[in-house]
Amino acid sequence: MSDILGDWKRTHYCGELRKEDIGKEVCIMGWVHRRRDHGGLIFIDLRDRTGIGQLALDPDRDPEAHAKAEAVRNEFVIAAIGKVSPRPEGTVNPKMATGEVEVEISEIRILNPAKTPPFMLDEFSEVAENLRLKYRYLDLRRVGIQQNLIMRHKVAQTVRNYLTENDFLEIETPMLTKSTPEGARDYLVPSRVNLGSFYALPQSPQIFKQLLMVSGFDRYFQIVRCFRDEDLRADRQPEFTQIDCELSFVDRDDIMSIMEGMIKKVFKKTIDAEITVPVPRMTYAEALERYGVDNPDLRFDMELINITELVKGCGFKVFASVAESGGLVKAINAKGCATFSRRELDDLTDFVAIYGAKGMAWVKIQEDGTWQSPIAKFFTEQELADIGAALDAQPGDLLLFGADTPAITNEALGRLRGHLGSKLELAAPNDYKFVWITDFPLLEWDAEARRHVAVHHPFTAPMDEDIPLLETEPGKVRAKAYDLVLNGSEIGGGSIRIHNQDVQSQMFRLLGIGEEEAREKFGFLLDALEFGAPPHGGIAFGLDRVMMILTGASSIRDVIAFPKTQKATCLMSEAPGAVDEKQLRELGIRLAASPQQKSS
Repeated sequence: MSDILGDWKRTHYCGELRKEDIGKEVCIMGWVHRRRDHGGLIFIDLRDRTGIGQLALDPDRDPEAHAKAEAVRNEFVIAAIGKVSPRPEGTVNPKMATGEVEVEISEIRILNPAKTPPFMLDEFSEVAENLRLKYRYLDLRRVGIQQNLIMRHKVAQTVRNYLTENDFLEIETPMLTKSTPEGARDYLVPSRVNLGSFYALPQSPQIFKQLLMVSGFDRYFQIVRCFRDEDLRADRQPEFTQIDCELSFVDRDDIMSIMEGMIKKVFKKTIDAEITVPVPRMTYAEALERYGVDNPDLRFDMELINITELVKGCGFKVFASVAESGGLVKAINAKGCATFSRRELDDLTDFVAIYGAKGMAWVKIQEDGTWQSPIAKFFTEQELADIGAALDAQPGDLLLFGADTPAITNEALGRLRGHLGSKLELAAPNDYKFVWITDFPLLEWDAEARRHVAVHHPFTAPMDEDIPLLETEPGKVRAKAYDLVLNGSEIGGGSIRIHNQDVQSQMFRLLGIGEEEAREKFGFLLDALEFGAPPHGGIAFGLDRVMMILTGASSIRDVIAFPKTQKATCLMSEAPGAVDEKQLRELGIRLAASPQQKSS
């Protein structure tokens, strides 16, 4: 039988009590984390979102309260009244914030009993993720997950305060909008009032925040939910949260400077980390040349070295043919890794294959400086010396080579570099290396669609000096775009937008979007650009990714209260689910197939 709360009022949270509170009469409430019976004396560790406090129940002091405590089990919800006292000598727990005190209980109420949970809620218990997600409301009681979400709140509050202090206005944009499938697939919502028509959930507030600039709200922000129907990974969810900003009468430098200040404040407020600003910058071309990817982890070296010119005409035909045909031959020096086994080398070869590489050549530098490798015999002594010098090869080093198209070589070796950095633990987890990547290509050629596509989105402005190239050499046009990269993860990206209707129409033509299609998809934006659109630009940060880095979480699901699985399902609520025929008829929908069997 449960007790009622009655007129009891909580005076303190469980994790707040300190030695300064000794002598105070307190009322605390929470969940029983653990009950220990020490030969009559009962101790209860009581938990809430602030931490754990220890209750002491002595049968000689209050027999009735002690009798109730005997019935208490883990996860019971209880309230207790008592006096804060110092813990007896020898029982202080320095690992607990409340470890110097306990509450001598005089009265206890069992507000609700609890079934035995399907898994231990101890922070160090290993629990299968599917089980955690099925009982997410229990998993959320665990200290680590609670601390992640508390920190998420602090980040959001810090962002709001900082942007408000910098004259931004928080303005909401629509959740039900029009489908303009230019990127990932939209989540569609059928309209009952307008049968046969569909809304789309926004992948981004992009168009609306640009319209706010046209409207004169020159500094906008929103911490906003966005939706993408795409394949998921550890750092992706079908619904995610952006810190979304847009500013008028600014250039790239203005936006980057303001956002650096925001990130600096977030890291200081949440984990007391000092971020040095201004953040260094690197062009897209330099990032690919040195690291192979546009989101390099700068916490360690191991740069990619271009040896294409050195291997032209060499005896190793794989390298020579790639070099002569306009391909790219690069290598990385994994210092001290000549001890890698053949199995480990095979694993690295399999890894680069994921990114399209047809193979991977390797060389172990022996103690006497000679090459141990199946490819060594194909090179002259001079060629070996030149390649070794370019790579700063020393005894004990492992040289890893890629030879293919520029895109495949860069991607495969760049990802291999990141993989080795993790495998060899080259990057300190509490080292935060930021870099702005700038001067992205505006367009890239889609061979399958036989047309150019926007690297970012079709509203990104070209560099002023590159505008003449739009009609003659569009592939060489650089964008006024910028990504903020942290420890190998892109945490934010944005651009200066096209604010001139003529340039926007020209951009649509280059993307193969005809006037009629452009008018159908973006007519209201094109119209707005004709009514005095100011120069403007913006940026969006992935809050979930930022939280992963701040908390050190290995999965984005550990920083979201109610996440989906990699198959976009919720194991707790069993969403998505079937709907009844009546609902479908009201929406004018008939299913072509039965709903698929759910799986995680």
